[in-house]
Amino acid sequence: MLRSNFEPGTTRWAVRRAQWKSMGIPEADFTKPKIAVINSSSTLSSCFIHLDEVSRRVQQAIRDAGGLPFEVRTVASSDFVTSAGKKARYLMPTRDLIVNEIEVMVEGALLDGMICLSSCDKTTPAHLMAAGRLNIPTLLLTCGYQTGGSCNGREVDIDDVYESIGAVQSGKMSLDELTRMADAAIQTPGVCAGLGTANTMHILAEALGMTLPGNSPVLAGSRKLYEYAQAAGERIVAMVNEDLRPRQILTREAFENVIAVDLALGGSVNSVRHLAAVATEAELDLPVIEMFEQLARDIPLLVTVRPNGPYRTEDLEAAGGTPALMKRLESRLKLGAMTATGRTVGENIRAADVGNAEVIRPLETPHSERPGIAILRGNLSPDGSIVKLSAIAPELNRFEGPAVIFGTEDEAIAALGNGNIKAGDIIVLRGMGPKGGPGTVFAASFVAALNGAGMAREVAVITDGELSGLNRGIVVGQVMPEAAEGGPLAVVMQGDRISIDLVELRLDIHVALEELQRRLAEWRPEENAIQTGWLSLYAELVQPISGGAVLGNRKRAAQGKREAEAGAGV
Repeated sequence: MLRSNFEPGTTRWAVRRAQWKSMGIPEADFTKPKIAVINSSSTLSSCFIHLDEVSRRVQQAIRDAGGLPFEVRTVASSDFVTSAGKKARYLMPTRDLIVNEIEVMVEGALLDGMICLSSCDKTTPAHLMAAGRLNIPTLLLTCGYQTGGSCNGREVDIDDVYESIGAVQSGKMSLDELTRMADAAIQTPGVCAGLGTANTMHILAEALGMTLPGNSPVLAGSRKLYEYAQAAGERIVAMVNEDLRPRQILTREAFENVIAVDLALGGSVNSVRHLAAVATEAELDLPVIEMFEQLARDIPLLVTVRPNGPYRTEDLEAAGGTPALMKRLESRLKLGAMTATGRTVGENIRAADVGNAEVIRPLETPHSERPGIAILRGNLSPDGSIVKLSAIAPELNRFEGPAVIFGTEDEAIAALGNGNIKAGDIIVLRGMGPKGGPGTVFAASFVAALNGAGMAREVAVITDGELSGLNRGIVVGQVMPEAAEGGPLAVVMQGDRISIDLVELRLDIHVALEELQRRLAEWRPEENAIQTGWLSLYAELVQPISGGAVLGNRKRAAQGKREAEAGAGV
């Protein structure tokens, strides 16, 4: 019995029948499985511009398979477009806004299942979070990456444009050169071409078992993507008939698998908080940060896609994509974990083949013995902080210098242009986390500018603000607790010595313990400057970033933290 089939003669049955008759829906369709097609299409960004065609094909496939599709539109944030207002504060809160929009529309209508068209950075984790929360049959369709172009005889993409801001600021590139590069950087729809958060989360959605095998990475607008749209539309109807639900897929074993893939991939630093949020919404009591630490001991770096190395996303697709990477990791995976296919991980990757042994290395000869992502702890980040090891040269394992504090990344970029940032400095950008922003404030543009200015090997950055998966260099992000929660980052003073140790995995401020304790005891939170609108509501509801910065109440957050700490030693 489908939950969407109401008893004839009831109020709900009658008013819905009246609505659907007026819309021309045949009566024969009224009792079929009703599937939400979650579409974040928007003409604001190239990330979403192609989704209407994908949606049409998915809807037709659902009809052909015996289902009744209903398209549901949601917010669509793009990190390169929606970041313009309020210093990018809307980006992280949009993730959770999408989750709640999906809940309202799908649960409000009591639909039977959903297929989510996942594109830019925040949509994929939002779709996974909604799947975990609603726990109705759900399938993600990841909708592809864009390609770059050519400028002055060399290949360029959006990553090159992003980093070149610093070159213009420092006088190493002209505005005319940057303009020509920007005009050539994006040639197709889809998400950023490098291994940023969007492509990372596409791959991780598959590694979790929530997409069809081989869906990532995929070129946007390609025949392959439309073939997956057809197959996904058919599969979601079968999932409803089988009553295969996300919480049968989103298990501890699935998270062990996805973390292993993330470490071998060198994925975006933002993936850690998104995976923690998915676990929280699925009501899994998993210490995700600790799981990254534990699994990192046994997972080397197998892939070096930009910004981690020379290869491009299309090279990873041609080499076999996610199934090929998981095949390389077969001995490290929980092969019995269930997936959206109704088969196990082991069954899904049994016939997977690696098409290029250099793009996806074997475990025996990795690109690096250390994993792509590491968790640093110390007196500056007692709950952990995240560094993308795959984007840092191995010889830069230790860095120590004075703290140079900026209130915003605009101030830091201006200082970079004025020559006021020097080799050996450790730039501190704080009060920019989910609660402090509110909504994580961009620190990513400064990091990109630092690379463009040619100073990424000479200057380190520590922040609780928003980074990009495309960032590279000595960058420590997601410092926990964030400054606005009273974390030690809040009491760093100008000139304090800070050390970053990527061998011992430490992040420390070199002041006496008594002095640090005194500063923390005297610290008082600042009143949030944003008192109205969505961001003010977000500030009241957002939970600590160690649990994924989901929305909820403080009682839930405290309980979750206790459970995570209790599970850390398991």
